[in-house]
Amino acid sequence: MFSLIPDIARYPTYQVFMAVVVALVLAIVLFPAWIRLLKFRNIGQQVRADGPQGHLVKQGTPTMGGVLILLVVSLVYLTLGEVGRSGMICLVALLGCGFLGFIDDYAKVVKERSLGLTARMKIAGQAVVASAIGILAVNWAHVSPEVIVPFVGTIDLGVWQSTLTVGGFALEMPWLYLGLVFFMVLSFSNTVNLTDGLDGLAAGTVMIVMLAFSAISFAQDNLELALFGAAVSGACLGFLWYNSYPADIFMGDTGSLGLGAVIATMAVVTKTELLAPLLGGIYVAEGLSVILQVASFKLTGKRIFRMAPIHHHFEMKGWSETKVMVRFWIVTGALAGAGFALWFVARARF
Repeated sequence: MFSLIPDIARYPTYQVFMAVVVALVLAIVLFPAWIRLLKFRNIGQQVRADGPQGHLVKQGTPTMGGVLILLVVSLVYLTLGEVGRSGMICLVALLGCGFLGFIDDYAKVVKERSLGLTARMKIAGQAVVASAIGILAVNWAHVSPEVIVPFVGTIDLGVWQSTLTVGGFALEMPWLYLGLVFFMVLSFSNTVNLTDGLDGLAAGTVMIVMLAFSAISFAQDNLELALFGAAVSGACLGFLWYNSYPADIFMGDTGSLGLGAVIATMAVVTKTELLAPLLGGIYVAEGLSVILQVASFKLTGKRIFRMAPIHHHFEMKGWSETKVMVRFWIVTGALAGAGFALWFVARARF
């Protein structure tokens, strides 16, 4: 294990702190060269024509900043602290959905269109990654298929279970729990992707949510997950230096799909599946705003919001991009803090 001071393993709090700082510094140092390379290769954002007209000035801004975020997180996690099965599953989620996002970003850049991969292709790729995460969590990291309900007890989602033999290995398949993991990975991956519509919005909210997961992991004496969450938070914070308004670079689907999948996976390996919608409540709001907008328009011909996702609604009401971003950060901080407090109190009483 790489160490910055003698006997660093004796100071777990210091390790988590250093994971944030090292990831932050690496991101700040490396992003200028990455931005120059993207500009040299003309890898720029393709802005949706049907989005807010004020965003058209962002056309051509370097994108695929998520590539460097993923590399920084991987480097810090693999070299600075403990590496275990739960953390490796989180890394699989980050890189798996991140690679899918990379393909999507590449399609946008090469074809010079804002939509990238088709919805079916993207969902199919996410489904493969989500299935792998669920199977690995249960069979490799030995995550229980029971779901904890705060202040109530547990729900056993392993009641409908079968065993599959693949290549000589017997895989336990608790179908209800695997379905929950599948739903969570796809939901968070896509809603974080929806949130990535304003400068600094997705990176800032992910930083806050992952800090909450890191705190929960640390309180569970799970240092490897605390380090992983800290590395993600630090990388996002470093990225924000260049992604703050007006952004010099965007994370692209490489970052948003990968980071969304990691949020869902952290909830699975920390056994906070039912708290995830509270900790990441801002993503629930973003996703619901799109669902309600589409449903309302199809059923009544009327729109609930001026534009969806909901962050664009506030833009259309006259809020500046920075005001929307900061207020969404504040809401995320409040929700993440409430989620951590709820988990802590429930753990203390039961």
